[in-house]
Amino acid sequence: MNELRQFGDKYRDAAPDAATGCAAEYHLSLLSQNDSNSHPASARMSSLRSKKFQRILSKQGVTLMLNTEITEAEKQDGKVYLKTEGARGGQESTVDTDVVLVAIGRVPTTSSLGLNKIGDESIKCIGDVTFGPMLAHNAEEEGIAAEYIKTGHGHMNYHAIPSIVYINLEVACLGKQEQELREAGVKYKTGMFPVQENSRAKTNLDTEGTVKFITDAEIDCILGVHIIGLNAGEMIAEATLALEYDASSEDVARKFHAHRTLSEMAVSSRPSHFG
Repeated sequence: MNELRQFGDKYRDAAPDAATGCAAEYHLSLLSQNDSNSHPASARMSSLRSKKFQRILSKQGVTLMLNTEITEAEKQDGKVYLKTEGARGGQESTVDTDVVLVAIGRVPTTSSLGLNKIGDESIKCIGDVTFGPMLAHNAEEEGIAAEYIKTGHGHMNYHAIPSIVYINLEVACLGKQEQELREAGVKYKTGMFPVQENSRAKTNLDTEGTVKFITDAEIDCILGVHIIGLNAGEMIAEATLALEYDASSEDVARKFHAHRTLSEMAVSSRPSHFG
């Protein structure tokens, strides 16, 4: 267990990249502006751009227009007309829709506060105005950490912050992606379980998606968990607890999981089952 905790601390000490928000626009389609990485947890949300997830969305009637820029918007006769252009001088087109949801992200608005003029380096910030994912549960944990900093022992584990996309078929991501680990030279194993093989999912007639575990190749410490499927946002909670306390995939598998439940997929997804 001490070895697992030391391994977890190594990842916990790494500060996350700064982020600005979610680069997407939704009307009757989802438009991604040049496949931007500006989502608050873009490194963990790469599954959004996977071919599998695109196929799932397509079945639901969603049209994906990747690498597309909206150049102009006009409201006329109760409709909104969007002029679009493909990246790097691509083809132009017009999309008409009833409603446009602008969700292109957000940035901290601290420039007008004059903090740089005060000259007091003891002023600290938490939440969306500092680095890390712009998520409510992230800001809440930072607030708790700030309270304890006064006593000299604040704690903030950015590695264990789940990111969730709340749509009809949810996406939940936690920890590292394979690409990050390869670039860092970390040896790892993966386990993946298709939702269609889960008894509860079959009963619910919702069998789209997958559950994926990424663990350290030597000591089995959980490095990342990525879920696409029904109730993914709820299912990621068990993985968050496991990662926060440096559990191995075997620890998760040895825990009793009631049958039939969606949470059973945590057992079937560990690398020793599907490596």
